[in-house]
Amino acid sequence: MTVAAISKQVQNSTLGEELTLEECEVLANKMGAHRLKKDDCIVKQNEKNNTLFILIEGHLAVVDSEDTNETTVYTMTKGECAGTRAFVDRKPRTASLKAVDDALVYTLEPDAFESLLVKHPIIVYKVMRALFRITHRNLLRMNQESQQLSNYISKSKGRY
Repeated sequence: MTVAAISKQVQNSTLGEELTLEECEVLANKMGAHRLKKDDCIVKQNEKNNTLFILIEGHLAVVDSEDTNETTVYTMTKGECAGTRAFVDRKPRTASLKAVDDALVYTLEPDAFESLLVKHPIIVYKVMRALFRITHRNLLRMNQESQQLSNYISKSKGRY
């Protein structure tokens, strides 16, 4: 795939919402790509892996595998990112990522990203803003789901 095609895919992701095509091209040159088959695990919970993942094709399950049972807590769709906390904080993973079907994932390593600071600080700034937005959306979604569960349990604010 050409850098131009990869750049367009990055621009169409939640990470590239604010980036120009030229800025996406600079970022794409720092990225890797992984093709996954159904049930492939790209990262495991508690692993010390700080990679940021952008789902380009297919679906990824965000899986809590802390105990013996695996629980899918979210299913990612095209354009979504995973691993923002590990990418920024460089802490172990809080969940595993597993392919629901065949998938294509672009990856970005913290050191490769930080190498853009001197020559492309505006790209770094825009990506950090995107990471904040992604994290904020995830938090809002989780709060809404928690509220819906609470309403269901207390049988309020809806038809149950």
